[in-house]
Amino acid sequence: MAPITNAEDTMPTQSSTRAQPQNHPYLGMWVTGDGHIRQELLPTGRYDEARGNRRSAYQGRYVVTGNHIAYWDDTGFTADCTFVDNDTLHHGGMVFYREKP
Repeated sequence: MAPITNAEDTMPTQSSTRAQPQNHPYLGMWVTGDGHIRQELLPTGRYDEARGNRRSAYQGRYVVTGNHIAYWDDTGFTADCTFVDNDTLHHGGMVFYREKP
């Protein structure tokens, strides 16, 4: 089993670095149970997160490796989180669920 690395170790540190296209089973919209936070994982390797009525509150790049996701926000914030199954994401103490069409 490969060691888990922190987002700070794997994500680019230059704001000019471009996101890489992503192909994984977790693409799409992820939402907290109360619907307050909505995060869309785009196939371009970018994400767009809304909070409450604030659209695009946070945006940045991400990389999925296995069931781990590493984020690098455009502001420089980094995070690494875990998909516990195909429909559940544990992210910074919050639980996100895949939005069903």
